[in-house]
Amino acid sequence: MASVRALKKDIDYLLSLVVEDCIYVMKTHAEVDKEKVMDIARSIIVKHRELRLRTNHPDGKDNPKLVKAYYKAVVTELYASANQSLEQLTALMSK
Repeated sequence: MASVRALKKDIDYLLSLVVEDCIYVMKTHAEVDKEKVMDIARSIIVKHRELRLRTNHPDGKDNPKLVKAYYKAVVTELYASANQSLEQLTALMSK
């Protein structure tokens, strides 16, 4: 990880892409249940807020190894939540 600032930008960028995909699906696919797509977008917005707060307040500030492991867990959760939301969106589109 390069810096906390870069991590925050990555969180913003990646999760905003997922929200954009949700909006795109609602606009282009009339057969998709819009309420379920909105639920996915809402969960991403909540996850965005949670990850940004966690990034601002790391555990174990005195121990660099703990801080590195903490931020690594944040990054892993970021990728997992984005991937899960995109899989849910794909499942809705294939119905």
